[in-house]
Amino acid sequence: MAAKSKDPDQKIESLREKIRHHERLYYVLDQPEISDADFDKLMQQVKDLEAEHPDLITADSPTQRVGGKPREGFVKIAHSSPMLSLDNTYSEEELRDWERRVHELSGRRDVDYVCELKLDGMSLALIYEDGKLVRGITRGDGSIGEDVTLNVRTVRSVPLSVPKEKLKKAGIPPDFEVRGELLMPLAAFKRMNEERERKGLSLFANPRNATAGTVRQLESRVTAERRLDYFSYMLLKNGRTYFDRHSKTLDALDAAGFKVNQSRKLVHNIDEAWTFIRQWEEKRESLPYEIDGIVIKVDRTALQDELGFTGKAPRWAIAYKYAARAGITKLEDIRVQVGRTGKLTPVAMLAPVLIGGTTVRNATLHNMDEIGRLGVKIGDWVQVERGGDVIPKVAKVIEDKDHPRGTRTFEMPEKCPVCGTKVVRTEGEVDYRCVNANCPAKLRETILHFASRGVMNIDGMGDALVNQLTERGLVKNVADLYKLTKADFLSLERMGDKSAQNILDEIANSKKLPLERVIYGLGIRMVGERTAQFLSEHFGSMEALESAGIEELQSVNEVGPRIAESIVEFFGIAANRKLIGRLREAGLTLTGQKKQRGSKLAGKTFVLTGTLVHFTRDEAKQMIEDAGGKVTGSVSKKTDYVVAGADAGSKLDKAKELGVKVIDEKGMKGIL
Repeated sequence: MAAKSKDPDQKIESLREKIRHHERLYYVLDQPEISDADFDKLMQQVKDLEAEHPDLITADSPTQRVGGKPREGFVKIAHSSPMLSLDNTYSEEELRDWERRVHELSGRRDVDYVCELKLDGMSLALIYEDGKLVRGITRGDGSIGEDVTLNVRTVRSVPLSVPKEKLKKAGIPPDFEVRGELLMPLAAFKRMNEERERKGLSLFANPRNATAGTVRQLESRVTAERRLDYFSYMLLKNGRTYFDRHSKTLDALDAAGFKVNQSRKLVHNIDEAWTFIRQWEEKRESLPYEIDGIVIKVDRTALQDELGFTGKAPRWAIAYKYAARAGITKLEDIRVQVGRTGKLTPVAMLAPVLIGGTTVRNATLHNMDEIGRLGVKIGDWVQVERGGDVIPKVAKVIEDKDHPRGTRTFEMPEKCPVCGTKVVRTEGEVDYRCVNANCPAKLRETILHFASRGVMNIDGMGDALVNQLTERGLVKNVADLYKLTKADFLSLERMGDKSAQNILDEIANSKKLPLERVIYGLGIRMVGERTAQFLSEHFGSMEALESAGIEELQSVNEVGPRIAESIVEFFGIAANRKLIGRLREAGLTLTGQKKQRGSKLAGKTFVLTGTLVHFTRDEAKQMIEDAGGKVTGSVSKKTDYVVAGADAGSKLDKAKELGVKVIDEKGMKGIL
């Protein structure tokens, strides 16, 4: 009996291995060896055996890619380390400026880079435990994403499990994280839109939008039908890069069975990178998926650590974006849009034009100075570009015999087109503004900003819903969001009981977000996400921030005179102070952890170089600054200590040359 009981187990596992082998050949390598019919027969054999022996069904079985009941929503999960975006560059000169900064910050000129295609999809993290896929997480706001595991399991190029022997051979530990790009191939995008058109449904504008909409489907079978693809480009262990070179990471992922883009190249300077960029600009239209540029990364991980990060992007990587796709159309009118700060922005109303797969009907003209620079008039024929293939803008006026010039000159209105209040323009500034705090247009944009993902993260609070809430007078400021009831939502168009409860839950959850999010959400002019974080860390409470003067504000990191004046001006308005009082009553988090800086290292300047064992470079920098010290990027006579880790570069040589004291990681811990 014992021998017989093992037989179906062995047979199922043998069939599963065959299926995994053919899935990789078909979905990863694009080299199928058997027909679809033969593949389906293998799959059916496994399904039949699993039906006979349900106790043998495993989570990583190929039959378990799609299944289960539709979900009611997505759980938010924190990333092991931030999923940051990349800084963009649009010219060879800007690219060479980036390399110059890499050389200056690292003290090296012998820097290798890896060039990769910049896939136009969405970032996705995959978590594996003991070689098995346990979670798929969207990028979200970079710190917190959404658990879309059930949908990710339907993507055939995502391994549900990786055999231990294959991981060992590739040098990858059993517990690891893979990051990469989820996208929709052009053929799948075309097929999906054709099907939607036949059903009378609205069409997706481009594959990127379609990918984002598909991975957040509550029914995983819908995701499976749309045939998404996944390319891996990063491997992490406990939130940190695992291999000492990025090129090794890509090779290891490839060896372990992950789909890694083969159109990549290790280069030794920007000249070689530029050649790669030019070659793929010519060939990009031949690809089965969309790309919008090339990503260039420093290859050596130790050097990546040394270069570190800015507020939102790594210094060791850059994205070269190809020239925006353009089209020529007629500018039929110019209308004014009022933003949440009261800024009036002229917007070109265009005859519809198809650019890069998207129909464009309007484009920003930025401000009156830009209109003057372009010399544009209503009725002109203009060239419209999608900056970074995304944001439409008017690039230039077309002047030839086939495109006659317009005759109507645009003038900024003297009164706000929404509320009728007199428009003002501060001396020395380019923008015109509506100063009416109760302007409906400002209210709508203020609420959208407050509820957006990077601020209070109230999922579902989009344009249509905000329009209804403001037009019906249910919300007159952001504090009113916290007084809304289910009955209020059910009174709106296209709002059911479940949707109403979901929005209420999102609003309630937003109360738990930290102080810096609330500061950012207030919409104080010139106070962005990073500045809000510095203000929260310095003052520790909204009350302390409210009472701060110009001088104290300027002592905060990155807060200059103009930002300080803007903050004081904001809190000087009684209506704003009243608003904060209402947010306090609603239960929002208006206190935070005040960052205490010590004095032990006051006046001491440090430089970090090489790879540290127990800390990341950012962690070491934080520890030094918390103790009152200062960390700079270059060695000079004013440097007190150089902390040298493994594989230290020319900064170590410079320190020895200048007689600057050099310590190791143990020495740094001793000083601290």
